[in-house]
Amino acid sequence: MSHNNISIFVPHKGCPNDCSFCNQRAISGQTKSAAAQDVEKAVKTAIEYNVEPKNTEIAFFGGSFTAIEREDMLSLLTAAKHFLDIHKFAGIRVSTRPDCIDGEILEILKNYGVTSIELGAQSMNDGVLTANRRGHTADDVRKASKLIKEYGFELGLQMMTGLYKSDFQKDLQTALEIIKLRPDTVRIYPTVVLKNTHLGDLQEMGEYCAPNAEESAPFCAKLLRLFEAEGIKVIKLGLHSSETVESDMIGGAYHPAFRELCEGHIYLEKILEKLRGKDKNRQYVIYVNKKALSKAKGQQKRNEKALKNQGFHCIIKGKENLEEFQIEVADLI
Repeated sequence: MSHNNISIFVPHKGCPNDCSFCNQRAISGQTKSAAAQDVEKAVKTAIEYNVEPKNTEIAFFGGSFTAIEREDMLSLLTAAKHFLDIHKFAGIRVSTRPDCIDGEILEILKNYGVTSIELGAQSMNDGVLTANRRGHTADDVRKASKLIKEYGFELGLQMMTGLYKSDFQKDLQTALEIIKLRPDTVRIYPTVVLKNTHLGDLQEMGEYCAPNAEESAPFCAKLLRLFEAEGIKVIKLGLHSSETVESDMIGGAYHPAFRELCEGHIYLEKILEKLRGKDKNRQYVIYVNKKALSKAKGQQKRNEKALKNQGFHCIIKGKENLEEFQIEVADLI
């Protein structure tokens, strides 16, 4: 059964910095922070929709959870732990900054039933972190990650691609540095430029232009393959679909189905690997997992068109009992 989150947003609350890319109102779609009664409402709603508690975490996203006023943080944790104890949810997940983690905080989180901590690393290049007003260093990420794992929490790390003063080579190095930290999960967010942010100002001045979705997808597909080859689960790829993001974005790599776009690139790469050395005068059937047929064909059938442009005459079909990204090639009879 798939994992679920009951997501509760605390936009900007606790953040000591105003990062270059950040407009939490647009990202979360909320203007006010959550309180204990919001936790109660969100959890009760999820229960009404028959969410399976043992596969569900109560998750606090946005802001920097461990940097908010201690009284507010404990109030939210108390409300969440109440439902954790009654309904036996899988745990509590929080997201925060690498420089807002220490032993005291981790003891508190453990006592309230927190099981997973995600850190917004964003980059492991100090120059990129400084240029984007992050207010922490790559070494802060390393130290916080080590401490979180020592205390027995599940570690999640978030990275961004296409930030100001970065490039795909620096982003690849960030991914490799993150792999060294052995997180349990990763989120990959290609940069989306929003109104009322420093990146938005830089773009308007012509000093910065973030890669768009089409430019970012092949690279992010490479990162997806890289992490999964290392046994690190990518639980999010691309900013979640939101009317507010769509109305506030002025550039960058937003796409309502960005992960599918990336997975389409992976299918194309794997199909081409299977076709390497094949006779282009013959016709082939490409079999993929039946549930992944649309990904394999690509959005607007772009993969079928790409194969044709490379001289291959193929039909892509779904087949039972194939694994994700497993490809079989047969002659078209």
